[in-house]
Amino acid sequence: MKKREHFVIILILGALSTISPFSIDMYLPGFPAMAKDLGVSISKIQLSLTSYLVGIAIGQLFYGPLLDKYGRKKPLVLGMLIYIIASILCAYAASVENLIIMRFLQAIGGCVGMVAAQALVRDIFPINKTAQVLALLTLVIAVSPMIAPTVGGYMTAHFHWHSVFLVLAAITAVILLAAVFYLPEGAAPEKNLSLNPVKVFVNYKSVLKQRQFLTYMLAGGIAGAAPFAYIAGSANVFMNIYQVTEQEYGLIFGFLAFAMIGSTQLNHYLLKKFSSREIIQFSLIYQTLTGLFLILGLWLNIFNVQGLVITMFVFLTAHGLNQPNAAALSLAPFAKSAGSASALLGSMRMAMGGIVSATVSFIHNGTAMPMVIMMALCAFGGLITVLLDRKIPNKKHSSPSIKKEIVLST
Repeated sequence: MKKREHFVIILILGALSTISPFSIDMYLPGFPAMAKDLGVSISKIQLSLTSYLVGIAIGQLFYGPLLDKYGRKKPLVLGMLIYIIASILCAYAASVENLIIMRFLQAIGGCVGMVAAQALVRDIFPINKTAQVLALLTLVIAVSPMIAPTVGGYMTAHFHWHSVFLVLAAITAVILLAAVFYLPEGAAPEKNLSLNPVKVFVNYKSVLKQRQFLTYMLAGGIAGAAPFAYIAGSANVFMNIYQVTEQEYGLIFGFLAFAMIGSTQLNHYLLKKFSSREIIQFSLIYQTLTGLFLILGLWLNIFNVQGLVITMFVFLTAHGLNQPNAAALSLAPFAKSAGSASALLGSMRMAMGGIVSATVSFIHNGTAMPMVIMMALCAFGGLITVLLDRKIPNKKHSSPSIKKEIVLST
């Protein structure tokens, strides 16, 4: 593969992966304006974020088998068209209930980009390069929170919150055209794969039986939900409690996104000296300790807005280390079922994100404590999952092909 072709493919795959992050982050500065216009509280508007995450979790489970049976591009086109239509309908939602429903449909369509991108990485690149490629995708994804809230804050202030969803529809249309014309087809369609719900369930069950996949799906999903706690609570914490403006909130969000960008680049070099397993365990230990410091600092009331932002920056650097490595180790044992494995992986992450974001909304008490407690619990849960896997002996032996792929992945 030529360098230019390599760059273009990663750029498009990264763009597909950013559809959902943009959809999550870009409308956050508009929460107060949306709450005012629709006559509800911000906590009610936060439920539109939860519905989006639930939609992603459910949608990915459907796209996994579709991507395996029909190839990568046909389901990709279908999903992105659904996303574009739902985005336009979000812009004209007349009530919070309509917004929540349209956000769910928007997620059902947009989540195909995440599943297809990860499956295509597994299709196109050698198994021992997937962690590096996924780290590059994480870098592209991490740029979106630097851009999306800033753009969303500007648009909300000058063109109202409705314009955010129209711009999302336009951006996705451009990405769709690039994917259709410039992405490789990926793995050949498995025409004999049945879409019978029972057989699909059996296929997912066989994927879940692979211990390496299950361990790092759970660890990555639980730890990966920490940023969703931050996303769900940050608009209220920074704009209502610390009284920052919409534009200042966008800048804070972008600064914190840079934490993941820097650590993603560091991960590229760490992989030359350490295994993915070692990197994940280390990152979860220091993320758990930083989460405890966040809780203690708020309890003792020692944080001003700058102190909170800096400590959260330290916490989020671990995300750029543990997520690409957890994804690489999860997908390593699979070749033919990469689409289904990718769907389960993404669904777990978003399901946990939906649970965590909803919890932050429901335990809202006018302070930043619900947000940081959930962040710390996510990191601790991921760490416990990894440590338990190392303690429990594996009585089942992997097949030779799986052993080979696992060795290459680490």
